[in-house]
Amino acid sequence: MSFQERVFSGVQPTGALTLGNYLGALSRFADYQDKYECLYCVVDMHAITLWQDPKELHENTLGVTAAYLASGLDPAKNIIFNQSQVAAHAEMAWVFNCVTRIGWLNRMTQFKEKAGKHRENASAGLYVYPSLMAADILVYKATHVPVGDDQKQHLELARDIAQKFNHDFADIIRERTNLEDFFPQPEPLIEGPAMRVMSLRDGSKKMSKSDPSDNSRINMDDDADTIAQKIRKAKTDPEPLPDEEAGFEGRPEAENLVGIYAALAQEPKLAVVDRFAGAQFSEFKKDLTELAVTTLAPVSDELRRLKADPGHLESVLKAGSERAEAIAEPIMKETKAIVGFVGA
Repeated sequence: MSFQERVFSGVQPTGALTLGNYLGALSRFADYQDKYECLYCVVDMHAITLWQDPKELHENTLGVTAAYLASGLDPAKNIIFNQSQVAAHAEMAWVFNCVTRIGWLNRMTQFKEKAGKHRENASAGLYVYPSLMAADILVYKATHVPVGDDQKQHLELARDIAQKFNHDFADIIRERTNLEDFFPQPEPLIEGPAMRVMSLRDGSKKMSKSDPSDNSRINMDDDADTIAQKIRKAKTDPEPLPDEEAGFEGRPEAENLVGIYAALAQEPKLAVVDRFAGAQFSEFKKDLTELAVTTLAPVSDELRRLKADPGHLESVLKAGSERAEAIAEPIMKETKAIVGFVGA
């Protein structure tokens, strides 16, 4: 059967968002708002799987909301909200915890990475995080999810959970709804190559908001002078830029900077390689700095302006949460009835 096309995505409010978040996700979100019904969530419930300072969590939740708006998302066209204001996320997550198999969760690599060597001390929430992610998507019967490499496994799990729920309750689903499937199989939404932005200090590591060195990243709220300074200080090597993509082998910092230029210019990497073949990094960085400041400074200026008006951001989240709840509540109610809960 066909489901209404609907996009869901979420960003964790666990620190300042970076250039990697912008190029890898946020800058693409605005492209979807005229093609799909879109829900963009600040996933504050996911954030607390690791301990968060409550004041910082509140501030960061508003910061992600500001980043959504500064990146071009129109709150009239999109539903922008935070997860904890829609109770159906938690309710659906419990139903899915009872559908999800332990073996499935044991295969989730992100839990192993985040829990590290002290797995016994990790929260139960971190372990069942993928069930909540599935609930986030399926409580809206979302059909498409923009995902990066680190979330593909979780989306596959969401598909497995949907399939098992549809199978386990097939008879009652047909009896109550005349449908073969109650939940869709959400698809990854990938348009063009995904941009993986690496650290400005170590090209072998992903740019991260948790890196202790602020010079390792460009933050979305950095001003023009700070952006320029960080690019000038970015690690490179003494060789000129190569004249073919194969010339980046063993040169991760060089490849990262060229990739950033290509993403900001919205050009293929090969075109950038051809243009700057044989150039010294001192010259290339000047052009990259000019492009980065021209592209990012308006976004960062708008982000700082929005963050200075928390009342407006809270009103956006409240209105968005009410719209999200209007979609989720009847789906949650029908889910409860299918499972057999009295009063649903």
